[in-house]
Amino acid sequence: MELKADLVIVGAGMVGASLALALEHSGLEILVVDGGPLSVKPFDATAPFEPRVSALSAASQRILERVGAWDGIAARRASPYAEMQVWDGSGTGSIHFSAASVHAETLGHIVENRVVQDALLERLHDSDLGLVGGARLEQLRHSGDDWLLGLSDGRQIRTPLLVAADGANSAVRRLAGCATREWDYLHHAIVTSVRCAEEHRRTAWQRFTDDGPLAFLPLERDGDRHWCSIVWSVTPDEAERLMALDDDAFRAALGRAFEYRLGEIEAVDPRLCIPLRQRHAKRYIEAGLALIGDAAHSIHPLAGQGVNLGFLDAAVLAEVLLHALGRGERLAEPRVLSRYERRRMPHNLAMMAAMEGFERLFQADPLPVRWLRNAGLDWVDGLPEAKAMFVRQALGLSGDLPELARV
Repeated sequence: MELKADLVIVGAGMVGASLALALEHSGLEILVVDGGPLSVKPFDATAPFEPRVSALSAASQRILERVGAWDGIAARRASPYAEMQVWDGSGTGSIHFSAASVHAETLGHIVENRVVQDALLERLHDSDLGLVGGARLEQLRHSGDDWLLGLSDGRQIRTPLLVAADGANSAVRRLAGCATREWDYLHHAIVTSVRCAEEHRRTAWQRFTDDGPLAFLPLERDGDRHWCSIVWSVTPDEAERLMALDDDAFRAALGRAFEYRLGEIEAVDPRLCIPLRQRHAKRYIEAGLALIGDAAHSIHPLAGQGVNLGFLDAAVLAEVLLHALGRGERLAEPRVLSRYERRRMPHNLAMMAAMEGFERLFQADPLPVRWLRNAGLDWVDGLPEAKAMFVRQALGLSGDLPELARV
């Protein structure tokens, strides 16, 4: 059986679903293909937090509002934060960011990935977009000017335009032979949710330790502000040791690493350990193909920017395709798709370089480097305009923003 569509998006995750919904009223026949079942789980407000969360920027929130998914997220669970406190665990340097510095109410929201995913799936099911779930991509080849996709259930799909939104281990990228640059950070991230003795005060906390950065991201459930999502980046050997600890010993180790900024760690949910690897596709496009989100780039989770970059990818690609449609251009042409690449690749590379620079700077051991690092943090903390510029950038209030993300 062969299906046909004007556009096929492989991957119904947060980024792929957002792109599909951004093009919902384009007049294009769109198919979203995913190896998962594409079912929406009933939300249980009393259930434990999912271990994987995202720090959604204001720009991402605007995109999600405009594709009709934000109400579904807010109706489930989203935790706003208005402050960020960062400090060097090997010195005295620190810096504080506040939404109030740019007259905003929040810096963003910490949201479980499953919550975002289900709200987007809910919208996909309510739309006229075509959905093909439970079928993995197994084969991919050119057929004339089209791509021919072979799925695990035996079906084939023909399309002139294919978008890879299938994550860091993208099958589309691999089968299409797209080249990447990648390297191992030699760190693993331990993620879980913990309950602290003190309230988080709607503040995102980040300490740079000798082993790697440790983030406490504020969560909120039924008005309880004692919960945080943690992302603890450590060496593989240290990750193995920490994962082998029982809950009491892990809580004690975590409390020490966090300097008890929120008091004792009173409870901890099950832990996940994720190897950290950076990838970046050498090209985001070729004839009839575009890579978005983690299929195009995956970065260190230092500042939770990965999914925000992906949402901007989706919004820019949708904007490029809609403008090309309005001009009667063939969407699969490289000259059309390259407009997306030209806008997104420099921004993504700059963010990746910044995160890599931060990670390397705070891992540096020489005493002069530590002194400069701490002095630099304190110096920038005393420059309100510099900090406000950083906050505006993080909120998505400046730069080359797509229409979906603009205020």
